[in-house]
Amino acid sequence: MATLHGKTLFITGASRGIGLAIALKAARDGANVAIAAKTEAPHPKLAGTIYSAAQEVEQAGGRALPLVVDVRDEEAVKNAIDKTAATFGSLDIVVNNASAIQLTGVAETDMRRFDLMHQINARGTYMVSKYAIPHLEKAASPHILMLSPPLDLKEKWFAPHTAYSMAKYGMSLVVLGLAGELRSKGIAVNALWPRTTIATAAIKNILGGDVLMRRSRSADILADAAYRIFLKPARSFSGNFLIDDTFLAGEGVTDFECYRVDPSEPLAPDFFVPDDSKPPAGVSLAART
Repeated sequence: MATLHGKTLFITGASRGIGLAIALKAARDGANVAIAAKTEAPHPKLAGTIYSAAQEVEQAGGRALPLVVDVRDEEAVKNAIDKTAATFGSLDIVVNNASAIQLTGVAETDMRRFDLMHQINARGTYMVSKYAIPHLEKAASPHILMLSPPLDLKEKWFAPHTAYSMAKYGMSLVVLGLAGELRSKGIAVNALWPRTTIATAAIKNILGGDVLMRRSRSADILADAAYRIFLKPARSFSGNFLIDDTFLAGEGVTDFECYRVDPSEPLAPDFFVPDDSKPPAGVSLAART
């Protein structure tokens, strides 16, 4: 059976949330994980640092490399990727997970915040991928994964928060272009997005507090989906924009109740899920009675 044992992952924003969940899933196979994030010291409102994440990775069975990285800093990004490959002897998988969010209209969005979202989401994703390519070219089945949505360019996804939508879809545009650019090199580039909100600090602190947390799925659903993506042959699985439960259902997963934070609550749909993307057969977002 294929595993990620001995594979090396570089994950941005891996000190907590979705990035950490993906890191721990790979670590249980004995993977090497570079934890690339800004959080070096404990944050008063956010759990986790690169060092606590590294400890969790090693406790799960992997090897960890904590790296202080601001994905806006070109030199820091390049040095971190080079150090990862030098430390573990290879680079097999890159996960562009780091993201900034602010859900405000154009008139209410400060230009500094606009710049931050674009520098982290679109530019950061582009730059991390760019500097990873020379290392990924040497890997047997290399993958780049973006935590970004399908390219469903409907007005409703932009009107409430144009700046954030532009920045988030910018990540997906990197998928679209880079998948084609790297196909001949055998490097897979894919996007993964959740059908429902995911119980992370962003949901709790920015979007909906404890109520929305209870109506979310755990980050494990994205970790499980990412894991299965990484096991796919890179040359034959690229350029896909995947919704987590639909992809997992296609892989034979039938139990999605285990991902619910609170089964007594209905699940809240996430942004950017196309109208024609329906839950897999037998899967309901309604509260379980």
